[in-house]
Amino acid sequence: MQVELAGMKLRNPIMPASGCFGFGKEYAQFYDLEKLGAIAVKATTVEERAGNPTPRVAETPGGMLNAIGLQNPGLDHVLEHELPWLERFDTPIIANIAGTTTEDYVAVAERISQVQNVTALELNISCPNVSCGGITFGTDPVIAADLTKEIKKVSKKPVFVKLSPNVTDVVTIAKAVEAAGADGLSMINTLLGMRIDLRTRKPILANQVGGLSGPAIKPVAIRMIWQVSQQVDIPIIGMGGIQSAEDVIEFFLAGASAVAVGTANFVDPYACPTIIDELEEWLDRMGVNSITELIGAGWKN
Repeated sequence: MQVELAGMKLRNPIMPASGCFGFGKEYAQFYDLEKLGAIAVKATTVEERAGNPTPRVAETPGGMLNAIGLQNPGLDHVLEHELPWLERFDTPIIANIAGTTTEDYVAVAERISQVQNVTALELNISCPNVSCGGITFGTDPVIAADLTKEIKKVSKKPVFVKLSPNVTDVVTIAKAVEAAGADGLSMINTLLGMRIDLRTRKPILANQVGGLSGPAIKPVAIRMIWQVSQQVDIPIIGMGGIQSAEDVIEFFLAGASAVAVGTANFVDPYACPTIIDELEEWLDRMGVNSITELIGAGWKN
């Protein structure tokens, strides 16, 4: 079950996705967070953000729409309260960082990468729910590469770049950030979507559009990871609709080296530990000695 990502050693390949787990305090009431392979914590920006107006979450038949808008308590609060609280767990922490400008990203990366229990950074250039920053950096390969270079200059830890599916050619952007020094990729973020209230005839979300996550986007994630993993030499943390051990195996076969569970945590707070147990049973039943032998096996064989 052990995997290694850009020098990070994880006891298993399962982690909660950033944005769906906060800083872990709520879920720690249900189970020991040391059962997880890693924790990707909530996106952090320089200043505190209140997020978008409500309503900002809506269910869909195949998942969830959200337009949270990167609500978070700000860098100082995260450094003083959230990351120190997580020190009690022997679990690698991946700090998701976001911003409006390059200077914002660099400021967060420089300080948060110095925290001892932060093992890696996840550069969020793909949030579709903010008016500036976020996806603006993630849809242009030159801008994405330039930002990656600036972050690599100041980061003391490996940098994973979280890619957006809301682009025409994700391979071009993946190769650009790899060439700029990225140590790994996270993919995919949410797909831009929308719902309309039949009674009011207006969009349900106050932001009008939001990011679609959950089982509906899994085939898109599998396709993109399949495409990208054949073109880059850096590891991929796969995400997008994972609900079971079988889903995890499919992501590995496509080319992921670890996975993040997002929306499933809202359906079942025990989703991550349940998947970890199921995955171990599946590997034993199928006679797989190491899960790493499955990475990219879907296209290598």
